[in-house]
Amino acid sequence: MADAPLTYNQAVKGITEFIEVAIHTILYVRQVYPADLFIRRKKYNTPVFQSRHPALNEYISGAVKAVGEEMVLGHVDKVVVVIKDKEEVALERFIFSIQSMINVEGYNKETSVQDAMSPTALGMYFRSFLVKLSIMESQLSPLSYGGEDVSFAILLELQDEQVPSATEGKDPPPWIPALSQHTTAGVSDEAEIHLVRAVDTGIFNLSLAIQESAEKLQRDGVLVSNDKGKGKES
Repeated sequence: MADAPLTYNQAVKGITEFIEVAIHTILYVRQVYPADLFIRRKKYNTPVFQSRHPALNEYISGAVKAVGEEMVLGHVDKVVVVIKDKEEVALERFIFSIQSMINVEGYNKETSVQDAMSPTALGMYFRSFLVKLSIMESQLSPLSYGGEDVSFAILLELQDEQVPSATEGKDPPPWIPALSQHTTAGVSDEAEIHLVRAVDTGIFNLSLAIQESAEKLQRDGVLVSNDKGKGKES
């Protein structure tokens, strides 16, 4: 039934599908690639933009699939889309925080979870995430510095003492160690944080925040001296 509460597996699939759509949206609105590389689509009853480049799409979908495999195991803490300059300096981090609220045995992961939201309601929340993300984009300073190219990477941050386990034995492995400065642990106290949206699905808590790095703010000449952000410099 369409309005039945989410199952654990439906929640995993719904969140990873949303993250994939959001990554394409981030790349479009932050102009990491030219606008003509994207095509207009509709998802969650709202316009979205999707890359038309096969290799880029394969990278994004492969990373998101691997995220889903770790989510099923309850290991994921954050998924980070880091936008960086040609010197690998992080300029912006789009942080999807995923907090598992319940423990579900494997044989029950296709059973509706009492008090969880419905798939229809979850889709409405995802729509509001994307609308707010587009609005938040106008509050961020441009990423271009005299025509300098930027690139991006998808990072997976696991819960303490966890390592990627669902993908062991795969060649090549879907995950490689990230530069510390790209991770949330490498965030300066002077970084600016913008909360986009949060939702409690009844199975996972999902939130999206944007961090503008201290390095980016210094280049823009807008860095203020009072403490902002969280974490420590690597």
